[in-house]
Amino acid sequence: MGDKDLTVGVLSLHSSKESKAILNAVDEMGYDTEWLRTENTAIGVTDGDMTLEPSVDVVANRLLLSSDEHPAEGIGLGMTISRLAPMLNEPMAATTALHKFASAAALADAGVPVPDALLALSSDLLNEERDRFGDRAVYKTAIGTHGGGTWMVDMENQVNAQVGGRYAFLQEYMEHDEKRHHDLRVYVVGDQIVGAMNRYAPEGEWRTNVALGGEVEDMTGGLPERVREIALDSVEAIGLDYAGVDIVQSDDGYYVLEVNPTAGFRGLFKASGVSPAPYIAQLAIERAGGSVDDETVERLSDRLDDSKPACTPKKPQPQAQENVVVGYIEEVVVTGTQGTKSVLAKSDTGATRTSIDAKLAAEIGTGPILDIVKIKSGSLKSGRSRPVVDLVVGVGGTQHTVTASVEDRGHMDYPLLLGRDILKHYQVDVTRRADDESDVETEEEEQSEE
Repeated sequence: MGDKDLTVGVLSLHSSKESKAILNAVDEMGYDTEWLRTENTAIGVTDGDMTLEPSVDVVANRLLLSSDEHPAEGIGLGMTISRLAPMLNEPMAATTALHKFASAAALADAGVPVPDALLALSSDLLNEERDRFGDRAVYKTAIGTHGGGTWMVDMENQVNAQVGGRYAFLQEYMEHDEKRHHDLRVYVVGDQIVGAMNRYAPEGEWRTNVALGGEVEDMTGGLPERVREIALDSVEAIGLDYAGVDIVQSDDGYYVLEVNPTAGFRGLFKASGVSPAPYIAQLAIERAGGSVDDETVERLSDRLDDSKPACTPKKPQPQAQENVVVGYIEEVVVTGTQGTKSVLAKSDTGATRTSIDAKLAAEIGTGPILDIVKIKSGSLKSGRSRPVVDLVVGVGGTQHTVTASVEDRGHMDYPLLLGRDILKHYQVDVTRRADDESDVETEEEEQSEE
């Protein structure tokens, strides 16, 4: 194999800016690329020999498992492909990072400082021990992303062992002296730190995720040595090749909140002007036996090229598919931090977001309030201001985490209104009503004898 005679693949079934940036960086370095996607990937076993199409020499794993309803499918796919080519962020390491409590356990076992936490398989056990966290705690689903599935909860209220069918746990809230909550995101590739930033929570919010509107500040050149050690140790403890490490400072030191194998590049690039993409590309090329000089990597790191890669597979002609149907009135399951309830919901394709009755929201525990939004209502041109909260809505077994508005719907027939944030996934049949109990007579077809 010549120095440039190798192909780098990126395994990513979703169209992310990060996957595009890595592929474009590899291309700029003079190596071939393949984007392993639904349209072009196949694995075969013939007479005991395994084959992968398209053929690659190394794979950078960018599977976004946290937003998948069935993450085991992606894990199995990654494990299969890892038998055919060396893989950055191998599936077992990525799976450990995917499960936040498993990740915390691995970090603690390696001596990396993490906040106190408790996962219990029953709600009774979880609530029996909740007093240890003081007046309030962070309540997380074990699998979640972009700040979804994370709440600040008052320890006077009970919590559930599961939210939306996924286990949840309590975690110590790390206090800060500053008025504005923030944490550190440190991006590690291989054995080096390529960038770091402070992430500040939006006003009225305690979560710092850039996807939620958090602000960023470059910290690449100002990281304390202890933070550098913790970040590098965290990635090694999980077994990853690259990741974003989220670190928070408390009165008695630094603690790791999460290790994210698919951390986004946008916030870091905005803060520091550094893209992790060429560093990941270099690591993949070197893992396959190629080479890239550091000057090239540094030159390419000052841009975030997320344009369409040349290797993007062509999409097949769309085939007619029968959309999943929901009724005008649909029975759904709503879940908060304190309970789950089955309710009737009205479908409204004219509403941008889902809306929940204030009494029901309080009953299942949907706080805290994330924001105040102005919503157009009837003849009021100026609209009405309503609080919005995270809500998990189960429709036919599929869970949707949405930011729902809270209003007094006591004078309305249904405590929940499904907006386009959920209905975009379905076809609405206005003739179907879950509350219609009338008997419908049907005629049997006449059977002809042959």
